[in-house]
Amino acid sequence: MARRRTDWGSFVAGLLFLGLALAFVVRGTGDWEFNVVWVLPVLAAGLGLAGVARALTRSRGDRTNS
Repeated sequence: MARRRTDWGSFVAGLLFLGLALAFVVRGTGDWEFNVVWVLPVLAAGLGLAGVARALTRSRGDRTNS
């Protein structure tokens, strides 16, 4: 079986979306209040971090294969 490399960009993006989903579920139960206005900036920053993680691992992976 071929071994696959970890895609860190997808991992970070997945954690971001899981965290946001959990925040909305907890908010829906009424136990925690947060301002929905912060969702878009958090989403943009998290996806930016995912892009940086992917770019760093891609560039490092290309150097080791050459």
